[in-house]
Amino acid sequence: QVQLVESGGGLVQPGGSLRLSCAASGSIFSIGSMGWYRQAPGKQREWVAGITSGGTTTYADSVQGRFTISRDNAKNTTYLQMNALKPEDTAVYYCNAWVKRYSSSFLVQYWGQGTQVTVSS
Repeated sequence: QVQLVESGGGLVQPGGSLRLSCAASGSIFSIGSMGWYRQAPGKQREWVAGITSGGTTTYADSVQGRFTISRDNAKNTTYLQMNALKPEDTAVYYCNAWVKRYSSSFLVQYWGQGTQVTVSS
């Protein structure tokens, strides 16, 4: 089994910062791309940022220049540093990862349980 556990969400004022973490654990041989998505109330889940195993990053236009995704391969962990937060960033944030398990010959996508981020004064 593979588990992804997010942490770091909370309530922050507009203009503030938060850092989310997502740690993968279990029978992991290797991890490919990792990413962050978010889902606001009444809206579809949207992609926020992604990072390849080699460290190449991509961002949604809405967060470009404010959010930074990174990863620590030794810890099987990805991070999302969120700065200059806006009320419209309020959502449940989910991480995902493409994982190759020891018992498998291909990558499988796993999701975390989500962490709430609320931006409000």
